[in-house]
Amino acid sequence: MAAQDTSVGEAAESTRDAPVFVPPADIIEDQSSLLMVLDLPGADPESLDVTLDKRLLRIAARSVPSRPEGYTLQHAEYWDGNYERSFVISEPVDVAKIEAIFKDGVLRLTLPKATPAPAAKISVKAA
Repeated sequence: MAAQDTSVGEAAESTRDAPVFVPPADIIEDQSSLLMVLDLPGADPESLDVTLDKRLLRIAARSVPSRPEGYTLQHAEYWDGNYERSFVISEPVDVAKIEAIFKDGVLRLTLPKATPAPAAKISVKAA
């Protein structure tokens, strides 16, 4: 497996001002890359924060439900809050080629695997 989930706890944490949701994710691997798909319904695209620090991949976003103007909320099941999820990536990836696309509440991350350095002969000098 090329990515390990580091999230802790239930699907929502309630110790902060707004709940923190752990978005569900699928990780698909082939020979050349990892594809990560995360559901972030209601996430504000401007709030999306995806960082890779060494091997720790962190995804965060803010969810704000949209409500039509002129209407009064009578019942709510969509909560505003935050999404947070972290993964440890076990294989080196090519950071310059990572691609992130957010569409219809789904974040798709493509992490191309780094090309391993070719084997090299190292000459030894007598001292």
